[in-house]
Amino acid sequence: MTFEPLKGIKILDLTAVVVGPVATWRLGQYGAEIIKVENPSGDLMRGLGGLSPTGQHSGAYLHLNRGKRNICLDLKKQGGREICQKLVEWSDVIVANMRPDALERLGLDAQTIRTKYPEKIYCLITGYGTDGPYSGLPTYDSVLQGASGIAGLTMARDGKPVYVPMLICDHVVGEITAGAVMAALMQRHKTGQGASLEIPMFETMAAFVLQEHLAQQSFEPSVGPAGDLRLLSPHNKPVKTKDGYISFTINTDVQVKAFLKITDRTELLNDERFLTVATRAKFVSEWFEIRGAALENKTTDEWLEIFRKVDLPAMPCHTLETLTNDPHLKAVGLINFENHPTEGKTAVIRSTIQVDGEYPSAYSSAAPCGWDTKEILHDLGYSDAEMESLINENATFQFKTEQ
Repeated sequence: MTFEPLKGIKILDLTAVVVGPVATWRLGQYGAEIIKVENPSGDLMRGLGGLSPTGQHSGAYLHLNRGKRNICLDLKKQGGREICQKLVEWSDVIVANMRPDALERLGLDAQTIRTKYPEKIYCLITGYGTDGPYSGLPTYDSVLQGASGIAGLTMARDGKPVYVPMLICDHVVGEITAGAVMAALMQRHKTGQGASLEIPMFETMAAFVLQEHLAQQSFEPSVGPAGDLRLLSPHNKPVKTKDGYISFTINTDVQVKAFLKITDRTELLNDERFLTVATRAKFVSEWFEIRGAALENKTTDEWLEIFRKVDLPAMPCHTLETLTNDPHLKAVGLINFENHPTEGKTAVIRSTIQVDGEYPSAYSSAAPCGWDTKEILHDLGYSDAEMESLINENATFQFKTEQ
């Protein structure tokens, strides 16, 4: 089926690497038409995201840039800048994650564009808000994991900071950005007015962490230390079984009683420390030590059967190798394969959002750099001769399959 509430919305994608492509990919999932601009060397994520048959389409790049038309422009050249200005005129929404000073030099900043086109929505993703002392500093996901306190969470738990081994800041901020753009589109639909949005990654992720971990310091005066003490418990982790690990969580009083029974800890059923949510919160360290004790007398599958008989939430703790073979993911068809113009068969991760009981159709493969250049220039009104002139002066180029 098709689910395209943003059909007809045109988005100029001036983003690269992960955070911006996540945002525009999500908007594309809802039917927006996206033109992605890449410089002659291509999006860094084409190679940085891992190995690929040609070295130009890492798995991460493919998954984050599906459904986007692609044009290659050298914005250092007058012809490239002129094309980009025509794309600005074409678009409803401009999404950028370049540094603000670079955008200003190119005339692609919010003030310049919205002075000329007040009806447009301009969305800038920055590392740090433009009002603070960090404004303009370069950043990457791991830098922000440290700055926002994410790495510090494991220091509070284990005594040393550790990065989450995925680009969690980029993905979270990208999805939040897509939501902000859709809210601005709704406002424009109601009022006719555009908007200038700025999504600072540092502040956004700091707020993301503090919503849970400001915790006891959410009050004045504070009622205890910062941090959700349950989540920071060293015993809050997958539990060892006879042949692997199991992940489970038990929170309600009914669940706790069921857990104590199935794990043969009935002597704790009347222990006043663990009778209610409130008392377990006071003795959280002791409770999580009990909850996190190994279950090595049975296999993971045996424990899963027992947990499910008493309706306790539990799942196997997958590895990267076993996740793609999960029977549920296979049954719902999360991953399929299609032919890519240069990479052969490539994985397609379908939409996870059901609409009227169905999943929206998948969108086209992430294109090689410059794949749609001539088509886009034609749509912008350039003649064949003008296109060739721009290509000859290296302001842009059209991908050729023999390259």
